[in-house]
Amino acid sequence: MNQPFFSPRGVVVIGASRDPEKLGYGIARNLVQGGYPGAVHFVNRKGGRLLGRPIYTEVAQVPDPADLAVILIPAPYVPAALEACGERGIRAVIVASGGFRETGPQGAALEAQLVEIARRYGMRMIGPNCIGLLDTHLPLDTTFLPPPGPLAGEIAFLSHSGAICAAITDWAYGQGLGFSRLVSLGNQADVTETDMLSSVADDPHTRVLTFYMEGVSDGRRFVEQARRVVSRKPVVALKVGRYESGQKAAASHTGALAGSEVAFDAAFRRAGVLRAETAEQMFIWGRALAWSPPLQGKRIAVLTNAGGPGVTAADALEANGLQMASLSPQTAETLRSFLPPAANIHNPVDMLASASPEDYARGLRALLADPGVDGVMLILPPPPMFSAGAVAKATIPLIQTAEKPVVVALMGERLIPEAVQHYRSARVPEYRFPEQAAEALAALYRYGEMREESAAREIHPPDVDKEKAASLLADSAPGSWLSPSETAALLGAYGIRTPFGEIAHSPQEAASLAEQIGFPVALKIVSPDVPHKSDAGGLLLGVASPEDAARGYRRILERVSQAVPGAALEGVLVQPMIGDGQEVIAGVVRDPQFGPLVMFGSGGVEVEGLKDVSFALAPLTEPDLEHLLASTWAGRKLAGFRSIPPADRGAVRDVLVRLAQLAADHPQIAEIEINPLRVLLPGQGAAALDVRVKTAEM
Repeated sequence: MNQPFFSPRGVVVIGASRDPEKLGYGIARNLVQGGYPGAVHFVNRKGGRLLGRPIYTEVAQVPDPADLAVILIPAPYVPAALEACGERGIRAVIVASGGFRETGPQGAALEAQLVEIARRYGMRMIGPNCIGLLDTHLPLDTTFLPPPGPLAGEIAFLSHSGAICAAITDWAYGQGLGFSRLVSLGNQADVTETDMLSSVADDPHTRVLTFYMEGVSDGRRFVEQARRVVSRKPVVALKVGRYESGQKAAASHTGALAGSEVAFDAAFRRAGVLRAETAEQMFIWGRALAWSPPLQGKRIAVLTNAGGPGVTAADALEANGLQMASLSPQTAETLRSFLPPAANIHNPVDMLASASPEDYARGLRALLADPGVDGVMLILPPPPMFSAGAVAKATIPLIQTAEKPVVVALMGERLIPEAVQHYRSARVPEYRFPEQAAEALAALYRYGEMREESAAREIHPPDVDKEKAASLLADSAPGSWLSPSETAALLGAYGIRTPFGEIAHSPQEAASLAEQIGFPVALKIVSPDVPHKSDAGGLLLGVASPEDAARGYRRILERVSQAVPGAALEGVLVQPMIGDGQEVIAGVVRDPQFGPLVMFGSGGVEVEGLKDVSFALAPLTEPDLEHLLASTWAGRKLAGFRSIPPADRGAVRDVLVRLAQLAADHPQIAEIEINPLRVLLPGQGAAALDVRVKTAEM
């Protein structure tokens, strides 16, 4: 993908215009005046000359070299231009023109025509409906954005939105933030965000990749590509469209809680991608990730000349999951040797308003030398008696040679421009407030964690009978719920324990089965139309006699008939009662982009109200398992809490791993829900008391 999009020997602009107000002129201008070292050719049916170069009337007339074409003409004429590029031997094309899938069915048909032409000639195509790409280090600028273009830097930016590209490049210029490469992906009719990941990451000038995403074209492939990239370079994504205006009704709690954003969170976590909440946050993180050494631990020292900002920093660091470092006696003694008696030599270190540039440098040197400090936040409100620029010049040599990251909270506006320029020129991440600086340090730490977690291998449980499960599923109708016996057999094939039970079809049979199983028993309605049994009155627990079993059978059918008129009632399941324990929910739902997602959390009838649940991609890894358990109260409570005895955490882990593998092995499964999964005392296991399995629609 690098060749020839990012290193073309020659670029052809189809739709180049002599009119300075036309976008086709903007592309021509940026290529010629932007310093691109290769050949630049113009094509327009009107002919003439532009920027000292001839305008050819046909693509076939363009001389060598011609590796990359940029097309910006009305949509109906684009297929013919693309065909001409294919015949000319051009194998990389950017279609900047709009008027395709984004406009409706007619545009979608035209876009499909472009894809067919590109594939026939073996071309790769970015767009349509994009603003192109640029490489600041070649340099190459195929966009029509007004000059000046972005500064050369270390951050790559990929975007599904051309307008966001335009706005971000202008904003970043004012922030002194440079880009290495920028790609506007448009409609992604051919080249997708996943295709571009490795190409951009291979660029030696790129140190961090940032992403504006509206969706993903192939979820699983994106995760695998991103994992490989994250092992070398950080990836930060801003995924928009978090709040869906109308999520389709789901049959299970698991399905109801598993929105697309949950899937993206799980996918990003597996891939090691940092998910930003805002565009500003994406670049707060990106600046630090591009310009700082790794943060090896959570212990942060704060150096300031005022108490208030130091306290603010301490709060912000804790809020971001970091901690204030405990300074060694040697560090305290070093600080005491040159600071006034009233200065605070404990973290946060407050050198007082009289602190000079030399004091800042000596204090920073002492903190960086402390083995108990992993990183430093230097806070610089403009000193009353010195310039902020002088402090910057005194501290930059230390920051540039340090093996620990230092971020600067350079507070103010009118008195700091000189310091801003010094720090930016030296590639030192600087922010206006301690809260932003704390976010940047947290991103450095989290990237290290996520890179390690994303490298973890998937867990595949032993002793599963994949063939038996496949046979059971092959006999089930698409889009249907499995019967209780089929469900028990399916889970049993993967080693998940379900209580023995049989279906009664009459009150007398319910009494007989209850006697055979042994009291007390549980009675549960069997109906494909009743997903939540207790809501419809279809559940009775602790039934203690044959007479109660017969009465319970009648009562359940009566209640369900009233609650769900017209429901198909297939009988009542009679099961043994299981011993006391903690109750949790475990489930799987199949996401259309990322495949099966495993859910774990607090179970029972209030699961959707509590929303104490977490999700992970299947199959699971060890970090996934720990996330599911550690991020939910249900998981943390397994260790015991006050009067609640501990439960078998290992059994829960085993069920989750087996459930994930079952869903991963069999794409016919749309949803599985175990609610509740009763977790017994440590060493006694867990039992799936109520299970529903739905097959996928064909």
